[in-house]
Amino acid sequence: MRIRDAVAEDWSQIWPIWHTIVAAGTTYDWDPSTDEPTARGYWMKRPPGRVFVAELEGAVVGTATLAPNRLGLGSHIANASFMVDASQAGRGIGRRMAEHVLDEARRGGYHAMQFNAVVETNVGAIALYLSLGFQIIGTVPEAFRHAEEGMVGLHIMHRKL
Repeated sequence: MRIRDAVAEDWSQIWPIWHTIVAAGTTYDWDPSTDEPTARGYWMKRPPGRVFVAELEGAVVGTATLAPNRLGLGSHIANASFMVDASQAGRGIGRRMAEHVLDEARRGGYHAMQFNAVVETNVGAIALYLSLGFQIIGTVPEAFRHAEEGMVGLHIMHRKL
């Protein structure tokens, strides 16, 4: 597997992954009916943000973003998001991407990484993040309208770099 910075031409392979995950309504708080141009604007970050893709045999099987969590005086804290093609689940792609993004954040001079909205029912992602040294520093109760579980909490997770 190769992880690299995304280019504009990658969007055609990122979009089906993004759309499938967001449309499910179980892990991201974007509107499940988000159209393709709007989704592209959300995901394809402009500097200082970055977008990565994970490739297997030339096909994009995952994507991640890295950007400042806040602007100005909070820009030393990174934020990231990850998506893996469901057909590739369980192959370690998410872990490899997360490790890559953490390394890139350190190289970029960030002091820590914070996730603002990890859905508390997303146990796979939570286990991965905990194994990478993140801590749950708070939970906003009933902050997410989960498509299957109803109102569930959003964890705020953090780790120093």
